[in-house]
Amino acid sequence: MWLIAYALTGAVVGFLAGLLGIGGGMTLVPVFSAMFQAQSLSVDHTVHLALATAMASVVFTSSSSVLAHHRLGSVDWSIVRRMAPGMVAGSLLSTLAAGWLSQRVLALGFALIVYGGATQMLLGRKPAPGRTLPGPLPMTALGLGIGVICGLVSAGGAFLTVPLMLAWGVAMRMAIGTAAAVGVPVAVVGMAGYVISGWRVPNLPEYSLGFVYLPALLAIVAASVLTAPFGARLAHKLPVATMKRVFALLLYLLATKMVVSYW
Repeated sequence: MWLIAYALTGAVVGFLAGLLGIGGGMTLVPVFSAMFQAQSLSVDHTVHLALATAMASVVFTSSSSVLAHHRLGSVDWSIVRRMAPGMVAGSLLSTLAAGWLSQRVLALGFALIVYGGATQMLLGRKPAPGRTLPGPLPMTALGLGIGVICGLVSAGGAFLTVPLMLAWGVAMRMAIGTAAAVGVPVAVVGMAGYVISGWRVPNLPEYSLGFVYLPALLAIVAASVLTAPFGARLAHKLPVATMKRVFALLLYLLATKMVVSYW
């Protein structure tokens, strides 16, 4: 029963990811949290499980996306090499620390960050291009901060890195592909951080790898891989800008529900 629910969730998230170009992490966390609560899976760690499992799913969904962008020549690997170290370090720090934080703190932190991302999506503002890429030190510092945020919301960070790259004068198509490429190592290390931080935590559900709940992960990945191409095809036919604003409102509701559930 729950495997079917996970698969249906994955199908919807995969479709939205293909349609809107948005990773599923921020959407999956509150949905997973509600599902795990309903199953009474490790009641003291449902948010940890939701964050970790969502982060693990990003590894698989982002990897297929990066391959497609690379084949189209829309990944600037020089930017990836400059941004990835700081973002990877930040993601590892926040995911390792997550095991020490209470569910209430994690839920509130998640909601505040998602509110910011949803507001940016709702307004649809794009920074004026023209500035050049910053030097290695500023880029590493920016990456570190973004990586910490990525770990706390289980995202690859495109909602932050794409606007930054646009402000640095990177073309939109290249910015999207490059953001996806940076997001893969961030998600891999973030997943590892959640596995390590949950490794010795008692009373986690069966078939968990640290805080990663494997049955949900497998069902989500299998379904999302099937539906993402359909969303990508419809992206050229539907009013995506309008749908992004509707999706932003959905994020507000999901994040608010999550805060209410744990406060």
